[in-house]
This record gives sequence, C-alpha cells and structure tokens, in this order.
Amino acid sequence: MTQITLTNARVHTSHLAHPIGGADDGGFHRTNITLRDGKIADLVNADVPVNGPTTNLSGRIITPTFVDCHTHLDKGHIWGRQPNPDGSFAGALDAVATDTAGNWSAHDLTTRMHFALRCAYAHGTSALRTHIDSQAPQAAISWPVFEQIRDKWAGRIALQGVCLVGIDALRDAEEFSTLAKRVQAAGGVLGAVTYMVPDIEQLIDQIFVTATEYGLDLDFHADETGDPDAISLNLIAQAALRHGFKGRINVGHCCSIARQPDDAAHRTLDLVAKAELSITTLPMCNLYLQDRRQDGTTPRWRGVTLVHEMQSRGINVAIASDNTRDPFYAYGDLDMVEVYRMATRILHLDHPVGQWPSAMTSAPARIMGMPAPTIAQGAPADMILFRARSWTELLSRPQSDRIVLRDGAQIDTTLPDYSELDTLMEPSA
Repeated sequence: MTQITLTNARVHTSHLAHPIGGADDGGFHRTNITLRDGKIADLVNADVPVNGPTTNLSGRIITPTFVDCHTHLDKGHIWGRQPNPDGSFAGALDAVATDTAGNWSAHDLTTRMHFALRCAYAHGTSALRTHIDSQAPQAAISWPVFEQIRDKWAGRIALQGVCLVGIDALRDAEEFSTLAKRVQAAGGVLGAVTYMVPDIEQLIDQIFVTATEYGLDLDFHADETGDPDAISLNLIAQAALRHGFKGRINVGHCCSIARQPDDAAHRTLDLVAKAELSITTLPMCNLYLQDRRQDGTTPRWRGVTLVHEMQSRGINVAIASDNTRDPFYAYGDLDMVEVYRMATRILHLDHPVGQWPSAMTSAPARIMGMPAPTIAQGAPADMILFRARSWTELLSRPQSDRIVLRDGAQIDTTLPDYSELDTLMEPSA
C-alpha cells in the first residue's frame, strides 16, 4: 500500500463533490488530500491533522483532469500544408476540402490524431469528443481509424466520435441512415452542421427521427455566423420538444444569437432550457473566424454567445478547444487551461467566478454522458497540480510546469515536437 497526503491544497468548490469547510473569496477550499493506491482515500479540511507521509502544497491549486467535448482531431495540424488563405470561414471550408481530397489517408489521420492526443494527455485531459468529417468516401476511412485510436487510448483518454456532415446531407435519407448505422456501430453520436437552407425545419426533424430510430445522442454545429437571421438553435430546441427526444443534445457555437434583439434571444433561450439542451461555446475558434473583415478594417464583434444568460436559466454550458492548427483556427494545442483562460477574458467568466470552472469538467462530462472528473473520496487520483494559488496567478501564465497525476502517478508531460509531422506537410503527400 502506497500512501501520501497532499496538505494545504486549494480546490475550487465546483471541482469538489462535497464542500470541505468554508471557501475563500476565489471559491477555493483549503484541503488535505490523501492518495492511496491510485485513488483519493480521504479528503478533509486543511486544519485537520493527518498521519503518515505528507507533501505541503502551500495553498497551490489542484483541479480534476479536464473534459474537452468539442474537437476536430481529423482536421488537426494540417496548417503546415494547407493554411487558410485569408482567415475567413469560406477560406477554411475550401482549404479543408482541398486537403481532405488530397491527403486524408488512414496513415495521415492516424499520425495527426495520435499527435493531438499526446498533447491533450500531457495537458491533463482525460476525456475528449471529436467530430469526424463523414461525407462519402471519407467516412469509410476515418471511422475505422477513430475506432483503432479510441481503443489504443483507452485508460488514458476516453474518446467519443460524432459524425459531421452538412444538414443538407439529410435530404438523402437512405445514405444518412447508412451513416447512422456506422455511427451506432462505433458507439458514436449523430451530428450535423445547421445553416438556414429553405427546408431546414424538415431536415432537423429528419435527424431527430434518425437519432431516435438508432438510439443515438445528438450534437450540432449551429449558427456559426454573425447573421442575426440564423435561428437554427431555436429550431433545434423546438424540434427536441416536438419529438419528445429522450437522448442528450449538445449544440456548439450558437454565435448568431448574440446578434439578435434581446426579446428574440431570450425566447430562444427559454426554449433551450425547456428542451434541456446543452451548449458548448468555442471561444478561440469563434474569436479567430467571426467578423473577420477583408477590407482591412478592425472586427467589431468577437463571436461570443450568450453564456451568462444561458447559465442563469440552468442551461448546461461547456467550453471546449474546437480546432487546432488547421484552417478553422491557426493556433491551439488542446490545452483546456488555455481555453479557460481565453474564455474568461472573452466571455467575462469572473467577478464572480462562480461555477464556471465546471465548464471544463462536469458540464462537458454531462454532455458526453460520463462520470464527471472530481476531487472526491474514492475517486481516481486523476488530478492536476499547479504552482498558482489564485485565479489571477493561474490565468496569467501558461502553466507549462503543471504536474499531471493519473491514478496517483505523475505522467510525462513532455509535448511532442512539431517536427514529427514534417513528413506529412507536403501537399498531396
């Protein structure tokens, strides 16, 4: 039996299964955490004496591992051979389509996806959902690769896959049904990108019918635009209620609602709350793409959605990485600390911090239908130790010296070198 107690640690109230004494102004509880044989054996107030070997953390922060519920592993790290020519949404679509046709072999996908997961693991992520471009013929390549990678990473990062097609793909009901069967066989989630085509309501109805038929949860990309006439979030919520859908529904982006009149936006959010939809905000990618102008002028709007109005209605809101080093977002490393730091600054997730830290742990875990990473007696000792002692310290530096524990053991957090991808970076390799 191996045992050690981490004394005088700071754990945020949103990361505790049960409060341990009172919280400070930052929402942190001073705690002694005893680790034994890979689990959290005991959890007490820092003032309680402990027996056995100890390490004094001197008030430094501990969090559970992270859940990243909206990523695109299949697109990741193609920037070196297929950059976005102008930073626009249209430029991203065209660049990815070109790269997919020329380069997305099983070997190419496997190499890049493993690289991305090594980054996520080193940063402290223990569960991740990836969207998978699933148009024919790419689906026949990408889904088997995903299944192999999911099995290889089991025990380190729990992986879920979501099919990603345009909503107009639902017009071919037979082909979409075939895709749904493939997703079901992979234990995946049914997904689509919604945009305001004339028959959008019928197409949304069809995806609900298909999801019900195959017993699948739903995950949408919706309203990723500054156009206030984009109202597919509203239509998704209406459809969920109309169909009495029993599965989990997640909707990502939802940018346009921030451009709509308050009364219309609030009516939509009331429907979202009633339908019990979850929302995932992607602050970094939306910051990169939304309101990017081609006339040399400065953006006036930064792509945010109405997260505070959502939270006030009890809507489950998560934050996630989205794209990494591909034409939709030129940067990123699947580091949830970076995502939360950017979200705090862009979306004002402070004054007060409240429960917002759960947006990178329990909220995305709920979306994925899995137990939430937490600091609790009996839970796996999967934790991240930071030198920071407050939110301002945590969010002011990259935290590249964090210590990641999995089953109570420190893992190697060395990040893979980009040079490992060099052989893939020639177009049409």
